Amino acid sequence: MKNSVYKICRTLIFLLLATAVTMCKKDDKEQPAPGGTMSFTIDHRVNGQALKQNELKYINAAGNHYMVTDLMYFISDITFYRSDGMKKMISAEREIFYVDENLPETKTIHFTDKIPVGTYDSISFVFGLSEEKNKSFLFVNPPEVLMGWPEILGGGYHYMMMNGKWEDTSGAVVPFNFHLGRGQLYHGTTFNTDSIYAFVPNFVSVHLPASSFSMADQETAVFNLTMNIEQWFENPHVYDHNHWGGAIMQNQAAMNTAKENGWNVFSIIKN
Repeated sequence: MKNSVYKICRTLIFLLLATAVTMCKKDDKEQPAPGGTMSFTIDHRVNGQALKQNELKYINAAGNHYMVTDLMYFISDITFYRSDGMKKMISAEREIFYVDENLPETKTIHFTDKIPVGTYDSISFVFGLSEEKNKSFLFVNPPEVLMGWPEILGGGYHYMMMNGKWEDTSGAVVPFNFHLGRGQLYHGTTFNTDSIYAFVPNFVSVHLPASSFSMADQETAVFNLTMNIEQWFENPHVYDHNHWGGAIMQNQAAMNTAKENGWNVFSIIKN
């Protein structure tokens, strides 16, 4: 009888201990790491003023009178650099973001990743898509699928489609397609697709100026990210529509000029 009671007691003690250990492990596993959430609101400006589409009211550094009719682009590889050397790249669920001036819902980005607590020195991202991510047929639905870059010109996707019009030297108002994507190198002096011998990535690595911030536990941080459109046309190169013409998809020299101007197109501020 005593042995039976002893065995029952021992079994009960074992079960209680096992339950306690399991509950402790479960509690440990479910304990969230300290951090906050973040979102970007995006706007597009020209010389500090909100973009007004379809109005021939802007003048760039080359003296071109121009308007913007459409503006669509991708940003990806958004990365936050903490002061202690740790870096956090947005990767959960979505890591490529499509922005369209004509689709207001694309101009607010909510990150599902939690941003660890700490003081951060800066923020960076890729304007467009890195070579690793810029794969044809990555998207199957609009609007992203409409950004496809012709396969014969290297495939993948447009990094940006900025469409508009400018007043040329004759006074005529003519269209321009300021498009960035993979460039091509050609044998000879013509843009004959049969003479392409190499493709060139033209994405822009953007390191945002004055982008330091602190993140507290459970904080909800909102940043305003601004594209300053005039910067595409002025620094370090003065971009002249009369020189480059209305379509630059097959003109690597023109796309490289635009790419090199992209380094300071964006600015950011914590709201």
